[in-house]
Amino acid sequence: MNYNLSHLKELESESIFILREVASQFENPVILFSGGKDSILMTYLAVKAFYPAKVPFPLLHVDTGHNFPETLAFRDSLVEQYRLKLKVGYVQEAIDNGQVTEEKGVNASRNGLQIFTLLDELEKGKFDAAMGGGRRDEEKARAKERFFSHRDEFGQWDPKNQRPELWNLFNGRKSMGEHFRVFPISNWTELDVWQYLAEEKVPLPNLYFAHKRKVIERDGVLLADCDYIPKKDGEEVKIEMVRCRTIGDMTCTGVWRSEATTIEGIIEEVATTRITERGGRSDDKRSETAMEDRKKQGYF
Repeated sequence: MNYNLSHLKELESESIFILREVASQFENPVILFSGGKDSILMTYLAVKAFYPAKVPFPLLHVDTGHNFPETLAFRDSLVEQYRLKLKVGYVQEAIDNGQVTEEKGVNASRNGLQIFTLLDELEKGKFDAAMGGGRRDEEKARAKERFFSHRDEFGQWDPKNQRPELWNLFNGRKSMGEHFRVFPISNWTELDVWQYLAEEKVPLPNLYFAHKRKVIERDGVLLADCDYIPKKDGEEVKIEMVRCRTIGDMTCTGVWRSEATTIEGIIEEVATTRITERGGRSDDKRSETAMEDRKKQGYF
């Protein structure tokens, strides 16, 4: 499939410039890796940015214990392919140590519990910059982020007090204990990501392509059937043709009815939909400001 993709080269150059800025300004950066397409893209861009040398940053994955098995398998194969360093923080350890309290009930999720584990891993690793694959078109709270987004000594974010970014000048100055979240693909859209991945032939988890899966429907969202999601009375498990548009904790990551079994099919689907990819994330539906509230506390 042929597209006019000249704008993708500009986005690629911008992202690579930011990745190199991070390497020059910070002493100990890390890439936050979820196993989703955006963090895969960012990792791929980092490989390009520093080739033929190895990527100078490790990957950090916060494992909720409720991941899609396909996500973990793909993560490990990617690390091996690009000879990357991988660090994993486990939410289960924080639960076992009494540092966080697990939610109860049929709608319980560990998604919010990632905040403690993420901040704990950043502190233990003495990371001063954490790069994430957030995009401005993804969710309204993420649209408020800068490329270099300051976090205070508690890992918290103040969206009303951010530094200006003019003429591609990025201010990474910080005090002891503070760190930055950096968003190299902030100006990309979901469609841009898919077109670039298609053009570059980047391998992806099979979760993104339509496949038959057992699902339950809850509050208008399809959830993949698994042992982590207790069933409500009357809920039936059905087999449907679905795919993921975003990948996260199985308890809150909705899947979409789809027939898109190829990346070209996904591009056509994304180009015509009016629903954002996070429209199927049940954790974002808990309140109007659910994502922003979590981000202020330290969530990615």
